Amino acid sequence: MSAPELRIADADRDRTVERLRAAAAEGRLDPDELEERVSNALSARTQGDLDAVLRDLPAPHVPAPVPDRSLILRERAAAFLVPNVVCIAVWAATGAGSFWPGWVLLGTGIAFAVFLIRFVLRVEE
Repeated sequence: MSAPELRIADADRDRTVERLRAAAAEGRLDPDELEERVSNALSARTQGDLDAVLRDLPAPHVPAPVPDRSLILRERAAAFLVPNVVCIAVWAATGAGSFWPGWVLLGTGIAFAVFLIRFVLRVEE
């Protein structure tokens, strides 16, 4: 909780009312108690007033963020493609002798293949 003497905004009151309604939906508050607490929340002036309304309710559950799998795949694909394209471009621009970028492709390709297998099988690191 924050400093109890701080003045609050309408948005703070609205968030508190939403938490109270969620608590009532979970069966933590009966309708009369909900009405009383909502009234107190809407008339609150300081953070301490809002804290008193929520004092015996558990903090809201915030789920852990789920990583975006498509973003992870795109980043790893780019990390594979960019150095290989650059190496092949350098090889082509310098006369296209023996295909030395194959060594870069081999190393990055093995690493990318291992990533793809783990990605498809959903093996967490």
